[in-house]
Amino acid sequence: MNKIAASELFLNPDGSVYHLNLKPENIATNIIFVGDQNRVPKIAVHFESIEFEIQKREFRTITGTYKGTRISVISTGIGPDNIDIVMNELDALVNIDLKTRTVKKTHTKLNIVRIGTSGSLQIDIPVGSFVLAKYGLGLDGMLHSYDCESILEADIEDAFIKHTNWSPRKGRPYIVKGSELLAKKLASDTVFIGVTATAGGFYGPQGRVLRLAIQDPQLNSKIDNFEFDGVKVTNLEMETSAIYGLAKLLGHEACSLNAIIANRANGTFSEDPYKPVEELIRYTLNKLVS
Repeated sequence: MNKIAASELFLNPDGSVYHLNLKPENIATNIIFVGDQNRVPKIAVHFESIEFEIQKREFRTITGTYKGTRISVISTGIGPDNIDIVMNELDALVNIDLKTRTVKKTHTKLNIVRIGTSGSLQIDIPVGSFVLAKYGLGLDGMLHSYDCESILEADIEDAFIKHTNWSPRKGRPYIVKGSELLAKKLASDTVFIGVTATAGGFYGPQGRVLRLAIQDPQLNSKIDNFEFDGVKVTNLEMETSAIYGLAKLLGHEACSLNAIIANRANGTFSEDPYKPVEELIRYTLNKLVS
């Protein structure tokens, strides 16, 4: 069995994975992702008990128990590059023997749910609502660093590229379907279903203009109007497609839920953006353990 070199899988002196500073026993198989490190304790406050807590850089982890189910909450920071770190190191914790640096014979599957905030691209998805991503649409290009063709929705990608007249100088958009198992568990009549687009940045990559002109000023409206088999792009953020792609490649379940705190279509912003986030936290925890 091939041994993974120290240059490929960094470990700290105590044997924990380099960025997350975690050991295998520190995490549950049910994991909630948040971007903001300060949101981790806002979820963990609902736990009946807390067994472990650590932070390194923007990566903060609290593991505890909610209604008898062991759950870890981890802050990923912002962007697909951070997701690349978090997903690979979490998978290493459960599917690589860190002492021998060899892949385990038995695969362990993680259930990963992202709780995020996002702006809606559709006028009929109001501020304060929840969106569940059936698909992740990657505008960032990160996943193309991996051998990923087998998991992509090429027909939807081709239709999106044609519809938006996507610049060939940008990375090819990629589309990955989320976990049907988790989607069924987390869905309800009050949750909107659609495609969550993932940008590689916050300003220009999401169509915001400050002092710099952007490559395609009409891109957001083209994305708004895209539809494939009745599914539309519902919202825009910076993590979902990377989570979906790496989860599928690594053999994990992943689902993304976003609280809508702004509506880009009508220019509105939540008067109390913390309220829908807290409501989504409670909703997700109860759905996850039901």
